[in-house]
Amino acid sequence: MYSAKINGEPTTFGTSGMLYQSNKLMYDRTTNSIWNQFTGEPVVGPLADSGIKLDFFPSVLTTWEEWLAEHPDTTVLDVDTGVYSPTVYAHEWEPHAIYFDYFSSPRTMFPVFNRDEALLPKETVIGVGINGDYKAYPVSAFADEPVINDVVGGQEIVIAGSSTWGTGRVYERGGRTFAEEGDVLRDSDGALWAISEDALTRADGAETLARIPTITSFWHGWFSFHPDTARYESS
Repeated sequence: MYSAKINGEPTTFGTSGMLYQSNKLMYDRTTNSIWNQFTGEPVVGPLADSGIKLDFFPSVLTTWEEWLAEHPDTTVLDVDTGVYSPTVYAHEWEPHAIYFDYFSSPRTMFPVFNRDEALLPKETVIGVGINGDYKAYPVSAFADEPVINDVVGGQEIVIAGSSTWGTGRVYERGGRTFAEEGDVLRDSDGALWAISEDALTRADGAETLARIPTITSFWHGWFSFHPDTARYESS
């Protein structure tokens, strides 16, 4: 999830119809530059090699049920768009869904040249990039470790994850070690912390630990653009 501002000026983006390493290339409607959706950088056109990079926001891949329970005042994009019938937007696991064959197959639709066989190409990972270092966390690891304490790029982090919904939120941890405590986290000093979209907040409200933006993707996508990535292995 990126800001739609280039050098502080708002614009909109569209799908170019082209792919690179089996990942979408998008374009902005101000300069018609082509952007790599995985890195947020312009790769072809007037802004290529400019050093511009879109601001990056935290996001999470989850279910409507879980999201609505945590955010009852949320808004949602209506599937009745006036462009296609709402029946077109079927769940990915339903046979008539547009991408059912793709998601049910272990193969990629288009060539991916940078590959690593440590994980299946379409295994879902949460990718963390800090200070030029990159690390991938398989969502499947959360089944045994719903809370992971780690260090990436010299930054101490904690991941609150769920293998059931493919959810993972990453936060700074400020020298603490966290463990699961129901719907909250407990730190090494015994304090409880609430989980939110913006930060971890200590129960007494005296301190917060910021959320870190991440990418949830297939393993083949993450590795294609970060071939020097480290990979978390469950203990």
